[in-house]
Amino acid sequence: MRIRNAFPVFGLLTTLALAGCSTNSESASVDDKGAGPTVQTAQIFNDAYGVTKDAGYSLPAIPIDRVKPQFRRQVVSYQTTERPGTIIVNTRERFLYYILPNGKAMRYGIGVGKQGFAWAGTAYVAWKQEWPTWHPPKEMAERRPDVAKYVEDGMGPGLSNPLGARAMYLFNDDGKDTLFRLHGTPEWASIGTAASSGCIRLMNQDVIDLYSRVRPGKGTSKVIVIQ
Repeated sequence: MRIRNAFPVFGLLTTLALAGCSTNSESASVDDKGAGPTVQTAQIFNDAYGVTKDAGYSLPAIPIDRVKPQFRRQVVSYQTTERPGTIIVNTRERFLYYILPNGKAMRYGIGVGKQGFAWAGTAYVAWKQEWPTWHPPKEMAERRPDVAKYVEDGMGPGLSNPLGARAMYLFNDDGKDTLFRLHGTPEWASIGTAASSGCIRLMNQDVIDLYSRVRPGKGTSKVIVIQ
């Protein structure tokens, strides 16, 4: 049986479903810019990317030796006044930090799309979903007629779904959808790049780990997006 977990937010589910991120494989590499305030890696999880059984699906192993070391999941030193549980997304460095106690953070490599660069600020995870359905924006369907059929009914969950194994939906402090998502991707090679479309993507094994740490709700899942 495949499990579906969702956290609705007062009648806004329909709006969210129709405003899903778009994703494709066109991407451009960027120069490595380091890890900002991080000064030392305490632990790197190279062994976390094997075949993963999840909710009836079997995620394939990622050839992690083909992913640059800085974009693999790792615990790093990170000095911040933000409390543990806060998520800090640095879109230009291609890192997402989940703040841990004692000056540490779990750092994940990310891929950034146009939507990822279009918004910066403070939000919170309003709800999250396992194996989400993908609804491409109408603008994408105009460019790519092959995905137009998914605008209304959506693409069901699966290994080829552009949202991957998990999605987390960000709302601003006024309770409005930012149209900004943190989600998985089957396109592991896009991590560390600027793709032509999409929000913030993580390798599926990483987004499952992040998802397990995040508790949706205003006041419990602060997200800071910086450019």
